[in-house]
Amino acid sequence: MNLLSQLIIGFIAVLHLYILWLEMFAWTTRGRKVFKHIPEEQFEKTKIIMANQGLYNGFLATGLIWSLYISDTDWSSNIAIFFLTCVLIAGIYGAMTASKRIFLIQAVPAILGLLSFLLDLN
Repeated sequence: MNLLSQLIIGFIAVLHLYILWLEMFAWTTRGRKVFKHIPEEQFEKTKIIMANQGLYNGFLATGLIWSLYISDTDWSSNIAIFFLTCVLIAGIYGAMTASKRIFLIQAVPAILGLLSFLLDLN
């Protein structure tokens, strides 16, 4: 796996760890500031649902981090590509169902990560 791929994967993993923290532990505090379009009374009502969603973001981050620690290059790349594809699909679905901004935040970095693998196949 090339350095560019590793840097992009690291960035995406940190992003998803932030999303995990935001949705699981700071939904009713920091979440209100980040998601200003959500009515104030909805934060407490959706706290458990968002914690569940945050957990899934944690799984994505964990898979990406795992890919960075696998010593076998092919295996590492395959795991990274799988989790980047999962992030891409989540970003596309989020953009279609929740907010177009999710595409930029989640899907575009995943696309860049996947492209970094394609560029390395020389």
